[in-house]
Amino acid sequence: MYTSTGLNREIPRMIIKTNSFVLLVGLVCLCCCAEGTKIKVKAHHMKYKNPKEKINVRVEDLLAQMTLKEKLGQMAQVDRGNITAKVMKEYNIGSVLSGGESVPRTQATPRDWIDMINKFQNWSLASRLGIPMIYGIDAVHGHNNVYKATMFPHNVGLGATRDPELVKRIGAATALEVRATGIQYSFAPCVSVCRDPRWGRCYESFSEDPNIVKQMTDFVIGLQGEIPAGSPKGVPYVGGTDKVAGSAKHYVGDGGTTKGINENDTVIDWQGLLNIHMPGYPEAIAKGVATVMVSYSSWNGVKMHANYDLVTKYLKDTLKFKGIVISDWLGVDKISNPPFTNYSNSVLLSIQAGLDMIMLPYNYIDFVKFLTEHVNNKRIPMSRIDDAVRRILSVKFMMGLFEKPMSSYEYIPRLGCQEHRDLGREAVRKSLVLLKNGKTPTAPLLPLPKKANRILVAGTHANNLGYQCGGWSLTWQGVSGNNHTVGTTILGAIASAVNETTEIVFSLNPDTNFVKANKFDYAVVAVGELPYAETKGDSVNLTIAEPGPSIITNVCGAVKCAVIVVSGRPVVIEPYLSSMDALVAAWLPGTEGQGVADVLYGDYGFTGKLPRTWFRRVDQLPMNFGEKNYDPLFPFGFGLTTQPVNNGVKPSQAN
Repeated sequence: MYTSTGLNREIPRMIIKTNSFVLLVGLVCLCCCAEGTKIKVKAHHMKYKNPKEKINVRVEDLLAQMTLKEKLGQMAQVDRGNITAKVMKEYNIGSVLSGGESVPRTQATPRDWIDMINKFQNWSLASRLGIPMIYGIDAVHGHNNVYKATMFPHNVGLGATRDPELVKRIGAATALEVRATGIQYSFAPCVSVCRDPRWGRCYESFSEDPNIVKQMTDFVIGLQGEIPAGSPKGVPYVGGTDKVAGSAKHYVGDGGTTKGINENDTVIDWQGLLNIHMPGYPEAIAKGVATVMVSYSSWNGVKMHANYDLVTKYLKDTLKFKGIVISDWLGVDKISNPPFTNYSNSVLLSIQAGLDMIMLPYNYIDFVKFLTEHVNNKRIPMSRIDDAVRRILSVKFMMGLFEKPMSSYEYIPRLGCQEHRDLGREAVRKSLVLLKNGKTPTAPLLPLPKKANRILVAGTHANNLGYQCGGWSLTWQGVSGNNHTVGTTILGAIASAVNETTEIVFSLNPDTNFVKANKFDYAVVAVGELPYAETKGDSVNLTIAEPGPSIITNVCGAVKCAVIVVSGRPVVIEPYLSSMDALVAAWLPGTEGQGVADVLYGDYGFTGKLPRTWFRRVDQLPMNFGEKNYDPLFPFGFGLTTQPVNNGVKPSQAN
């Protein structure tokens, strides 16, 4: 090694061998140094470590020094439960993630998260070239895996707001809460266009209307920062340590599968795919989205994880996307039929299709082994590997991970802070859609009076924060109860909103006699779906969870009632509609239930509009606006409005 700075420089030496001795000759003697003679020793300069160099120069310099194994390691994303110091150093793992409920410990603090991630990062930096890893997580409605984080309404509710600026602010708040735990990458936003509510991921979609989905890609700006004017087309941008990399997903057509079956086949022609399912992606790319996640689903029989024409030819070549194309969890394993067979061929097909990073999330050994074989046997050219690694390194350099690889404690106070909870509350009240108000147009029930003698709050979802948040909340499938995180239930919100003299009676499932005997002034009934995610949410009947229907019947048959439906999609409601005085679609509002009371009691007016068609019967599905024989219970865009009743009085002061 040659160094050229300070008093510790080493003098280059030459060894001259003769038959009898070894003569050591100094090329430069120390006395010359003493006399001030200047010595020029060329240092080995690693350009990739110099932040003053352009990103492409740093990438090419680093790429040229990497072995095949080091390159393949960068293409691997592994769940935190499989990570050790040896794995990070030996396999040069490029990314680590937390799956739906993969956490440092139950009710882990931000410091627990940061300390874990910094440990992994130190292991990564100990590798030969010191390439930092990037840590990813599903922060899909706030930082939803994390204890005490703010959980915003799921996307279907945000679609009801028709407010891209609000969604951008939610993106910024989410980025801060994700950074509060040391994480640099969120698998959001979902830009799917759900065309059939039987799909178990429909609540992850902003709307059945691709134009609304396009507008809501402003979430990317909040999450990653405003892309500078004049930025090259398709090049990702993440603007600072208070922002995180995002992921537009799931590319493409996941919301259009046959009968709404998750991971199924989307049968549609090219023009239909472009017009309905594609629009969110060019918008997200134009706003600098760092990654695009590929869908489990197929398009006309071809698995998206193996679709060269759509991944390479269209996404990369036509749309000019320069970021990372990442697989979904075990997405490569599911290419084969049946899934999880012939893994070597699945790896081959996915990399040939153009995927850059594979969310393995476990089998890194076979992934590297099979991919090495494919490269050595010329089935995958080195240019394809270099394309993948070049994209991965470019994002890491762009985010400043080489200069600041370690996570900081500075954003810890932003997790679940009051500012974000207020934002969540605003999002809830703007997302609520009023579907019925009064049994006759001249006799509206809402807004409800805050001052009453006695009121009833009933239903499975009135006092259950887990149900209110839905799937992807603390665990993959969601939870039940109020002891898993911090927030405000609908019951708690009502208790805070009404006059202190108003008596509140809560009964989860009251019978008719109980309701009649207590002579309530009015009742609020909250019912809906139980939490679910992905395939477990696929439904052929779309019914309210029991005993919800009987609660509606018992309560609304005996007293004036407002029914709040807490669900990720429209559900069967027509059989009970006539008995209700008011009906509100609350979607999955998250932790800030006070927003529900804000509009129920008139501190703010109802403004939300249906982001998707509310059907009469499931045998009508799929049914979307603009189609022939469109006969909904409530059409797309429907939503009654009310006016605030406090005439400028702040909600906190209203009584």
